[in-house]
Amino acid sequence: MRVLIVEADGASRGNPGAASYGAVVRDGRTGELLAELAEAIGRATNNVAEYRGVIAGLEAARRIDPQARVEVRMDSKLVVEQLSGRWQVKHPSMKPLAQRARELFPPNGVSFAWVPRSQNKHADRLANQALDAASRGEVWRAQVLPAAGEAAHSPRPVSSAAVSSQAASPAASPAASLAPVSRPAVEPRAPAAGSADLGAPTRLLLLRHGPTALTGEKRFSGVGADPELTEQGLAQARAAARRLAGPHGAADPRYGRVDAVITSPLRRARQTALAVAEAAGMEPRVEQGFRELHFGVFEALTFAEARAQYPDELAAFFASTAGAAPGGESVDEVASRAAAARDRALVRFARKTVLIVTHVTPIKTLLCQALGAPLTAVHRMELSAASLSVIDYYDDGVTNVRCVNDTAHLYDTGHLYGTPGG
Repeated sequence: MRVLIVEADGASRGNPGAASYGAVVRDGRTGELLAELAEAIGRATNNVAEYRGVIAGLEAARRIDPQARVEVRMDSKLVVEQLSGRWQVKHPSMKPLAQRARELFPPNGVSFAWVPRSQNKHADRLANQALDAASRGEVWRAQVLPAAGEAAHSPRPVSSAAVSSQAASPAASPAASLAPVSRPAVEPRAPAAGSADLGAPTRLLLLRHGPTALTGEKRFSGVGADPELTEQGLAQARAAARRLAGPHGAADPRYGRVDAVITSPLRRARQTALAVAEAAGMEPRVEQGFRELHFGVFEALTFAEARAQYPDELAAFFASTAGAAPGGESVDEVASRAAAARDRALVRFARKTVLIVTHVTPIKTLLCQALGAPLTAVHRMELSAASLSVIDYYDDGVTNVRCVNDTAHLYDTGHLYGTPGG
């Protein structure tokens, strides 16, 4: 029998006050993330919000596999004890919610367990993001994730007025309404001196794609033109493949064998990812959250051209990570979706080594978050084309940045595969 794990949480600012829930569903055998759900529910108590999270998670699990056995994990002792039948449900507002939760799966098909809040961060983050979106007058959209290997879209908030127009307009910016978050979803902290062995980390190898014609001309290149790699770019992608996968799956001993390859949906990243994935004998997964920042009206312009044509807009973009070019998105927005995509990778491939082929901005925001640095630091980093940056993530929240902008693989027996910054 298949086992599904439901993690659920609720939030209420005021208790009662503005409330929301978050829930995720995972495969019990592999840990793969199957669904993310979040919704602001108006004014309610924290207990009601917790119940709504359980119900949403169980409903999603039922849609995925109604015959599965479900294990629900929450940090609410009250809800766990009540749904386990050990405590009575006395409050009138919670009785129908408890009944609904019990109806979704037979009693012998579901169990409820309490976990510490530190083990329920994913659902907690979703609940708070939904609540933050509601405070701005936006509606939070969440959806069941696609099957392995398909494009995965993160839940995202959209303004109420824009819901119908975005659905009708395929040309709308794919991330124009993503909301920024004030903190990374995985909060970095340093290991304590003399701490016990933390176990094997989940290692993310962040590889920037090889150069395109726009890269060489130092033009803004986000999601607009979607250029392909140049011959130099293809050569650099092959060089990265030799280093990270090599003949018969050999790998750089400093970083270990690549267990999975994830790529941005943009062509230049997919071409780079395919070189490594083919060398490693695997298929790359496409993840929308790792696409480059949408530069709006700056797309395909040099810095000098953008400053001449849009001086005020360019100044605003660099003055704040919340600033966006007209028609584009901000660094904050990229940080939000890249963090959500990272979290999915950490869950799917726990304690494995994952190659993520992406772009300058997503890599820089992930490095800032891992270091606990402000996002303004993205403008103080150099990331060459086809460069490698590596971050280790431990189960207890410790992060360790192993390297930044490593281009050693571009030198093969003394031959340089194009200039690293080209």
